Amino acid sequence: MLLSQLLKDINVLNSYEDREISDVTDKSGNIKEGCAFVCVVGARFDGHSVAEDVLSKGAAAVIVSKDLGLKEQILVENTREAYAIMCKNLFGRAVDSLTMIGITGTNGKTTTAFVIKDILKALGIESGLIGTVKNMVGEKSFKTELTTPDPYDMHGLFKMMVDDGIKYCVMETSSQAFHQMRLAGIHFDTGVFSNLTQDHLDYHGTIDEYKKCKKTLFVNCDKGVFNADDEASFYMAENVPCTKQFYSVNNSSDFKAENVGLFFDRVEYTLNGEKVVFHIPGDFSVYNSLAAISAVVQLGFPLKDVVKAIFNAGSVSGRLEVLKTNTDFSVIIDYAHSPDGLEKAISAVRGFTEGRVITLFGCGGDRDKTKRPKMGRIAAELSDIVVVTTDNPRTEIPEMIINDILEGTKEGNAEIITVVDRSEAIAKAISIAKKGDTILLAGKGHETYQVIGKERVHYDEREVVFSVVKI
Repeated sequence: MLLSQLLKDINVLNSYEDREISDVTDKSGNIKEGCAFVCVVGARFDGHSVAEDVLSKGAAAVIVSKDLGLKEQILVENTREAYAIMCKNLFGRAVDSLTMIGITGTNGKTTTAFVIKDILKALGIESGLIGTVKNMVGEKSFKTELTTPDPYDMHGLFKMMVDDGIKYCVMETSSQAFHQMRLAGIHFDTGVFSNLTQDHLDYHGTIDEYKKCKKTLFVNCDKGVFNADDEASFYMAENVPCTKQFYSVNNSSDFKAENVGLFFDRVEYTLNGEKVVFHIPGDFSVYNSLAAISAVVQLGFPLKDVVKAIFNAGSVSGRLEVLKTNTDFSVIIDYAHSPDGLEKAISAVRGFTEGRVITLFGCGGDRDKTKRPKMGRIAAELSDIVVVTTDNPRTEIPEMIINDILEGTKEGNAEIITVVDRSEAIAKAISIAKKGDTILLAGKGHETYQVIGKERVHYDEREVVFSVVKI
C-alpha cells in the first residue's frame, strides 16, 4: 500500500516522498523490510528513541510527533491517533462497512455485549464481537488480552468480519482505549452507557478523568442509550451530538422495566407492554438486559421481536457462572473486581441462596489501593463468611494487599477467614460449606491465569474447584 493511502485522514505536517509500504507497526521488535514504524509515546517507552535504529533495520518510514531531522520521518500531531488510523487504512477501512455498537461503563459491558450478539443471532443476523472474554467473528472465537485490542489486531478482526459477510459488530470500549486513542477513526452507530463506579483510578487518577474518557463514545456515535438510574448518564448525554434514549428500573425513561421479578435462574419484567424473560439471575441482569434490548431497538428492530429473541440469550463465562459440582451447595464464579461489581454479585447471590453466602475474593496488585477496604466492607456487610485471599498480586506482597482489604472488613458482621494462597482458600471455602450455601468466587471470572510478579501463570478456578470436590 502506498504511504499516501496509509496516511489518509491524518494531518501530516511535512512533505514526504510517496513510496510503497509493506506493513505498519508501533513495536520495534516487529520491523519488516519496507514497513512504517509509528513512534508512540508510552508510560515506559518512547518510540522516538529507536527511530534511527528501526530505519537501519529496514523500515521505510517513521511516523513521529517530534522533529528528529530524519529524511524518512513523517511528522504528525499525535502518533497514537495516527497509528490507529493507519491500521484502519491498512485493512481497507473495513470498519466503515460495519454497523458498530459500542458499550462503555464500569460494569455490565461484557454481559451486555454477549446478549446483544445473542439477540442479533436469534433475529437471523450473524455479528462480530470484541470484548474482555474473547473476540468473535461470527461463531469463530479468538483469545484476547485487552478489553479493547491494539488497533492493528482490532482492524484485522474488522477485516475478517467484512470478508465473512458480517455487517454488525458489538464492542466493549474501555476508558483506557479512548485515552490511548485506540478507537480513533471509528464511528459508532449506537453507543451504550451502563453505569459508572470507582475503577481504574490507578490509571486515570481521578473519577472525573475516568468519566471524561468514557464520554468520548457519545461524541462519536449517532444514537446513545443511557441508564437513567445512574447519575453519570446525564453527564455522558450532555452536549453530545447523538440522539438519546434512556432505560431504567426506577426513574422515568423510554425503556422502563416494571413488575420486576427476581428468581434463582432468571429475571422477569414488563417493558413497554411486552413481557421480558432473561435467564441470568440478579437485579443487575435487569439493567444488562434493558441495555441490550434498548440498543437493538435503536438499530431498527421491533421491540416485540427483540424481547422474544432475548429469551434464549445464553450465559457468559465468568459472569455468575454456576459450576456443576454435584454438591448440596452451589459454587459460582464471577468477575466482580470493583466495589460496585462485588456488591451487585453478592446481592444477586443472596437473592437465591437458602443458606449462607460465602464470598471469596482478593484485590489486584499495582492497582487502585483505595478500593480494597471498600470491597472488604461490602463483602463483610453482605456475606455470612468472607474468605480473603490473593487475586493478581503482580509486584506487590499478597499479605499487604490482604491487610488493606481487612481494614474494611472491620465494619461488617461476617466471619472473616484469611488464606493467602488462592487454591488453599478455595479448598477452605468448600470444606466449610453446608447444604444450601452458596460460595461466590469473585475477581477472576473468565481469567485462566494469575499475574505473580511480572509473570502470567496458568490458573483456572474451575480446575481448582473440580479437583477439590473430585469431579
